[in-house]
Amino acid sequence: MQETMIITGISQGIGNVLARSFSKAYRVIGLDVGDDPQLSGVTFMQVDLGDHEAVAETFAAIGEQFGPAHVLINNGGVSSLETPMTELDVKTFKHVIDVNLVGTFACAKAFLTLNENAAYGRIVNVASTRALQNEPDWEAYGASKGGIVALTHSMAVSLAGRPVTVNAISPGWIHTSDEVLRDIDHRQHPSGRVGTPTDIVRAVTYLIDRDNDFVNGHNLIVDGGMTKKMIYEP
Repeated sequence: MQETMIITGISQGIGNVLARSFSKAYRVIGLDVGDDPQLSGVTFMQVDLGDHEAVAETFAAIGEQFGPAHVLINNGGVSSLETPMTELDVKTFKHVIDVNLVGTFACAKAFLTLNENAAYGRIVNVASTRALQNEPDWEAYGASKGGIVALTHSMAVSLAGRPVTVNAISPGWIHTSDEVLRDIDHRQHPSGRVGTPTDIVRAVTYLIDRDNDFVNGHNLIVDGGMTKKMIYEP
């Protein structure tokens, strides 16, 4: 019998590749506010991560239909929000926090109910290297991802009495569009290339391994070494 994996944010980008990659090994339930991407082997449920009552109802429906859940990948969130701080209104800032950070907590809380009678559980929260270093005008997104890293640490400690690990992945530049990359884009990474969604798949595979219970509360940075690079203005 296949174990159940819940992935948020599967309509595009990293989440889409995660859902397709794990659909053979797991019963994948994919959540997104967008339309059903109609992925083979993936059961889709539409939900807004910013509507926390709807999140609880959706997870309850998953439990009724599929029973216990074993893996949760909190990938969904609001991403492209480059707005000057002087133009970023508080309502928008709160919305990003509600979707990215509070949504992550709401999904994790609901998942724990579904996981209560399972032999083990794995929660992976997708954060970002923008939690560690950032560019101008990314206050809302950076704050939400920094909160996810801190939430991961706290949850791992709080769940010490259960066979559940909680880890985060902080992707760097992961190429998910049709944009043509330049040589300099690749060369500025110590690893010599821009990342791909498959790099995140490999990281997730490591963290959700049933036997890998000694990596807990960790933020795994997957960025080709970029956050370790000294950058000097010319």
